[in-house]
Amino acid sequence: MPAATLEPTTRTEEDPVCWDCDHPASRMDEHLAVLQRCIDARGWAVQAIERDRAHPPWAYTVGLTLRGLPELVVTGMPLLEAGRLLDDTAEHLAHTCVPSPGQRFCLPGGPLLEVVKVERPWAHLLVSARLFGEGIQALQLVHADDAGRWPWERDFDGVRGGQPVLGVRASPPSG
Repeated sequence: MPAATLEPTTRTEEDPVCWDCDHPASRMDEHLAVLQRCIDARGWAVQAIERDRAHPPWAYTVGLTLRGLPELVVTGMPLLEAGRLLDDTAEHLAHTCVPSPGQRFCLPGGPLLEVVKVERPWAHLLVSARLFGEGIQALQLVHADDAGRWPWERDFDGVRGGQPVLGVRASPPSG
């Protein structure tokens, strides 16, 4: 692929911005091919989306659908940490049962999590929906902050942009 070029100061319709911008379908095809190789090798891939102005970073799995499992998503967590959490949870799901919405759990070395069913996964997990259709299912792994507070609590201390919750929280766990 040719190196990207800088956008000219004065751009006309005929001036190219960069190869990626002029060939978005090719770029997406290449990206999907990389994800497919990851899915073939381990059963899933992780799609990460960097912070964008006021929006927090987030990441989700692509490929658990092929195993009959819901895709997983994490919002408001640094991308490397989110990727590790998604990998660890996907590996755990491959050998145990799927957690129910409202269930709280913690993987070794990870934050306290609460499971929320994603209401419209096709609207948030675009690559998974593109590969597997709008009928995908997804669970969000909502994480507590370092003090054990949740994003629906007033004093939650998360990253800039917070931690959007992509579904309706199940009844709060008792105890």
